[in-house]
Amino acid sequence: MVYSFSKEKNFNRIRSIQKRIISDYENDFSKHAGLVSSEKVIRLWNSIPSQLAREKKEFVYNDVKTGARSRDYRSPLFWLEKCGLVYKINRVTLPHYPLISYAEKNHFKLYTLDVGLLSAVSSLDINAFLDRDVAVFDHFYGALAEQYVLQEIKALEDIPVCYWAREGSSKAEVDFIIQTEDKIIPLEVKAEKNLKAKSLKVYAELYKPRFAICSSLEDLSQRNVSNTVVHNIPLYLIGKIKRIFGSITKT
Repeated sequence: MVYSFSKEKNFNRIRSIQKRIISDYENDFSKHAGLVSSEKVIRLWNSIPSQLAREKKEFVYNDVKTGARSRDYRSPLFWLEKCGLVYKINRVTLPHYPLISYAEKNHFKLYTLDVGLLSAVSSLDINAFLDRDVAVFDHFYGALAEQYVLQEIKALEDIPVCYWAREGSSKAEVDFIIQTEDKIIPLEVKAEKNLKAKSLKVYAELYKPRFAICSSLEDLSQRNVSNTVVHNIPLYLIGKIKRIFGSITKT
């Protein structure tokens, strides 16, 4: 896709390549899923955009098929995950070190492997990227931003990733919680320049982390939220998060 765009500068051509890749994946589901039902794999795969479009993005089996239960889709999910086609991000309600030890296996969000493929499987018109006045796009833009940040983090080594959610009367959710060395860092993703993050404020008040990260369209900056220093890292720099945060923690 990168080679094609470098030569043709044609977004529609890129979308046709993405759709072909998705079609090839779905054809492979029936060829290689083996004992796993290819129908269930496809249902689960195709449900990801609608799952991420919700304000609360925790995966719900009933959204795959009415009446579906976790045991019905455990094997298809495992197959997709092991094939590297989805990222399963578990919830933590206690963001402690080591992060993986506190992951709740039955509560998770599901992302695809690539932001371009997510937009293609969502049938999102390519012009939505070029014309931000397309109103319907605003509802899904946050999901694409999260997908992008996650895949950039996954491209790095040794960064466990979960998300945090608080249940109860005052619900709150931080998009990602990452572990770098022995530090547990909340990471909020914003698709715009608006840096207001109510859930991050709740998290800061509860756990009093020294640092937090917000990735958005804003330039590099920092601010104080409930005695936590929140560092804004632009979306285009999120792939450098280990280097940036290494310099932050040394100051």
